[in-house]
Amino acid sequence: MFKNYYPYEYAKDVFKIDYKRLYDNGIRGIIFDIDNTLVHHGEKVTQNVIHLFSKIKDLGFKAVLLSNNDEDRVSCFAANIDTPYVCDAEKPASHGYIKAINILGTTKKETVVIGDQMFVDIIGANRCGIPSILVHYISVPGEKWIGFKRYIEKGMLLMYKLDKRYCNRLDSEKKNSAKKRKLFCEISPLTYAISEEKNIFVRHVKNLFSDVTFSNTMSKRKFPYLVSSCTSHLIKKGKGIDPVTQHNKARNIIIACQNINGIVIRPGETFSFWNRVGKTTAAKGYKEGRVLILGKLTTGLGGGLCNLANTIHRTVLQSPLTVTEFNMHSDALAPDENGIRVPMSAGTSVNYNYEDYRFRNDTNDDIQLLAWCDNENLYCEIRSRKPFPNRYEISEEDHHFSCENGIYYRNSRIYKDTYDKKTNKLIEHQLVLDNHSEVLFDYSLIPAELIK
Repeated sequence: MFKNYYPYEYAKDVFKIDYKRLYDNGIRGIIFDIDNTLVHHGEKVTQNVIHLFSKIKDLGFKAVLLSNNDEDRVSCFAANIDTPYVCDAEKPASHGYIKAINILGTTKKETVVIGDQMFVDIIGANRCGIPSILVHYISVPGEKWIGFKRYIEKGMLLMYKLDKRYCNRLDSEKKNSAKKRKLFCEISPLTYAISEEKNIFVRHVKNLFSDVTFSNTMSKRKFPYLVSSCTSHLIKKGKGIDPVTQHNKARNIIIACQNINGIVIRPGETFSFWNRVGKTTAAKGYKEGRVLILGKLTTGLGGGLCNLANTIHRTVLQSPLTVTEFNMHSDALAPDENGIRVPMSAGTSVNYNYEDYRFRNDTNDDIQLLAWCDNENLYCEIRSRKPFPNRYEISEEDHHFSCENGIYYRNSRIYKDTYDKKTNKLIEHQLVLDNHSEVLFDYSLIPAELIK
């Protein structure tokens, strides 16, 4: 019963945590609470906190702030330590944690939540399957009443310390994982297929009981106002690229576009990639294209649709729409085309139907998504019935490659920038992805000047 409230570890404060040990245990992303975890409630960033965030970034961690506080409080705090954030998170509800994970681009096992409340930070992390560290809440001299929940947590913390089964689980899980055999899906192609079917079934059940309203209205007439647009080449050429799978990919995308082009997303509705495309089968005309399975490039029926999902994602990021599900694979599947870097040119992962790409229309206007192909290009547009007051752009900072234990990675920070159309003033510079993608193409093709 109490396990749901127990953290993986306990520390007196955030400065007493051995972050290098966390990194050695495979942790790559940290989700921090703010009030009474990093500083006392309502306080500004301290020099100790600034030094801490500088230290963890030097160690190789990505960090994100997750707070139930409002935008004004959290954005001001985050700006001083150059860290992305999720505000109004409604912890312990899971959606804030999932959004934070998506920003980090890490898996749940590679992430740790650090907070001061068992009933909020820790139970929320446990619900999502994310390891957690509870720290003692920050108090100030003379503070007498700490709240009823704090007294209950004191008793539960004592029980946690006495029950050795749940203490120091980050270390024990590392030892156990070293002894573990391969995952069931890794044993053979058959077990992988069985795992996929299980995931598909589970997602069907979740969709059946979900309260999400999916968009299903199509319109052949273009909405009058262009909000954003993106173009990508269907056929990639270069060393090590198979032309057959490239042409098959193009065919697969053309077929999928027929179910997407003209879809109208009304206010409150959600666009689901797989709700529109459906299962890819040979009967529908799909061919064998390039897919990424367990971190390795291979071929599969309907392969290449990640390219379509990614182009839609780039278009959505340049609009007021809200991304609600985003799964990522490597952003370095192939060298940059013609040596020109395009942020978010790859990386979106979709697998029927358990890895979906979804966005929601939180505006007051109907939105239309167009997706079509012409010659060797894929085009995406988002249109509206009325003009919006802001425009949106994707920007990238600190793009480079690094070598870690003989493996190369593409690194960068990708932002969604919001501008006022009238004044051209930057309103928001929001980090959407702290990119750390394993390079899956020939290392000799990495530009030497970009290696750090």
